Amino acid sequence: MKTVNGRTTEYEIDDIFLKRHSPRAMSGEAISKQELMTLFEAARWAPSSRNLQPWKFIYAMRYTPEFETFLSFLVDGNRIWCVRAGTLIVTISKKTTKEDAPSPTHSFDSGSAWENFALQASRMNNIVVHGIGGIYRDLIKEKLNIPDDYNMEMMIAVGRPGKIEDLPEDLRLREKPNDRKPLEEIIYEGKFIQT
Repeated sequence: MKTVNGRTTEYEIDDIFLKRHSPRAMSGEAISKQELMTLFEAARWAPSSRNLQPWKFIYAMRYTPEFETFLSFLVDGNRIWCVRAGTLIVTISKKTTKEDAPSPTHSFDSGSAWENFALQASRMNNIVVHGIGGIYRDLIKEKLNIPDDYNMEMMIAVGRPGKIEDLPEDLRLREKPNDRKPLEEIIYEGKFIQT
């Protein structure tokens, strides 16, 4: 057992998993194209069923006209803090294989790419990332011309660390690494048991 970042493990694991968390407090500063491409490079090397690599990232950097459009994709509770992000990213995944057969692991694989992205960010100085599910999927599909054979997964906010005081009061309370369920609630030996 160990404690890092206010999180305590049940078994010994690498610190990278405990250091990674999803801050909302961002400074409003831009991030460089080099930093962004480093994050995408890490995502590119995620495991992928049949090596299909179904994930796609569409991004808008701060101080571009597209950034305002990407802000409109977020529900109000997320837009309020994402206005200080350096880059906003839409993540989609292709639901079919090259042969147009259903790809049952497209979302799972895309989640692996997101995890690589997030872990790389946690290793970089002065970069924070936050995955976002509260988005207007139909609006994104329409505005970004997303074909029907792609699934809308999530958005990602990337930025520089900001001041917690700049967040609304309700979000300040959530601005710390959170805990996880104990192992006995997520693993089963031999068969699943509904609880």
